[in-house]
Amino acid sequence: MKRWIAFASVVVLALFAGSFVANSSPSFSVADPAHWPQWRGPSFNGMARTGAPVEFSDTKNVKWKIALPGRGFSTPVFWGDKIFLTNAVPTGKVAAPPAAAADNQAAPGGGRRGGGGGPGGGAGAGEEHKFIVMALDRKTGKTIWERVAKVATPHEGYHRQYGSFASNAPVTDGKFLYASFGSRGIYCYDLNGKLIWEKDLGVQMRMRLQFGEGTAPALYGNLLIHHFDQESGSFVVALDKRNGKEVWRTPRDEQSSWSTPFIADHKGQKQMIISASKKVRAYVPETGKLIWECAGLGSNVIPHPVQYKDTLLVMSGHRDPKLMAIRLGKEGDLTGTDAVLWSQTRGTSYTASPVLDGDKYYTLSDNGLLSCFNVVTGEPYYQQQRLPQTDSFKASPIGADGKLYTASENGVITILKMGEKYEVVATNTLEDQMFIASPVVVEGELFLRSKTHMFCISDGKTK
Repeated sequence: MKRWIAFASVVVLALFAGSFVANSSPSFSVADPAHWPQWRGPSFNGMARTGAPVEFSDTKNVKWKIALPGRGFSTPVFWGDKIFLTNAVPTGKVAAPPAAAADNQAAPGGGRRGGGGGPGGGAGAGEEHKFIVMALDRKTGKTIWERVAKVATPHEGYHRQYGSFASNAPVTDGKFLYASFGSRGIYCYDLNGKLIWEKDLGVQMRMRLQFGEGTAPALYGNLLIHHFDQESGSFVVALDKRNGKEVWRTPRDEQSSWSTPFIADHKGQKQMIISASKKVRAYVPETGKLIWECAGLGSNVIPHPVQYKDTLLVMSGHRDPKLMAIRLGKEGDLTGTDAVLWSQTRGTSYTASPVLDGDKYYTLSDNGLLSCFNVVTGEPYYQQQRLPQTDSFKASPIGADGKLYTASENGVITILKMGEKYEVVATNTLEDQMFIASPVVVEGELFLRSKTHMFCISDGKTK
């Protein structure tokens, strides 16, 4: 299968975008099952607080379905009865992108870095867009409020199939909503849609082959931490979440990557982890000072780190794929030391972030191969088991009440039993849908954002 970058959120990612129950250490953990405040869920490990429906279709257990404006692949976040998401909507005006885009030409090793020269990259450049933040009613899907954060013509494009100008997942602390459009700025709203502050960091990102941006910010105390890994000039920055003022900024020797920052905890000491291609690095979150670093992952890092007790798990799935377990507690360069407890090169994920449930670590490859590893030993319970249908996956899976939910590009949601054996529970299809954003489970209901629609799946009895 051809390997293209995807951005969900995220991120993410994404994003597709990646991200924080027992044994894991979140940026902030939320026990209330009515909230899904950040990319990868209430504990940033892909696990929901409740179960979700197992059987559904276009005509069964769909509580509501709404069409979404524009294009956006960010995974929504939830607080109580509100759903928050971002979109980018073309205005119809077409103009040449800023002159700075012309600098994005020569790529290392020859070829073109920009101008749409990559495989599928460069879509949308030169088109003016409205960058929109929305709040929906969780019970009905109706729009509560919609705000245009900015109107701008992006300086470069995104991956034609998997990218968008709204792939960075937002995050909320229950009082305010923080939405990043990357090069188009960061915006803070209260939950009723009042703009509190906005911040232009003065960066126009140069992403590999114009695959696009798609990294979510992370919250730590009164800090909003966001990194900008690009082809040159990469950095990580911390803003005061109350007013948007810059607290610190640290340069990074990295090229394009899409993994969201993770706040780890080692014996009460917090570490801000960023997983990337050259090195995984840990910083003091209050200051941005480097604590340790470790090389070993491959290129185009997207999956989010997770933590099991004193072990950090990081992964890549592009060239030179690797899954590594790193023991927390040491400083300096950990490359090649006994701090790397074990590694695996088979069964890793390229785009999708993992799910961590107790000592079981689940990965999903872009072509639908599912693996489950013992995080203590690194040995697989099962490895590269193909899902029932031939399909492609960019959305990250989630776990809910002992079941793993995966959503595919062809609108198929496969549900598997979580545990030491590979076992399919159900397969459901929503016709003519494409899932890049990751599923969300809130109070027994399953929420799915497709390329064009948002769904609430509810059987009225699952808790």
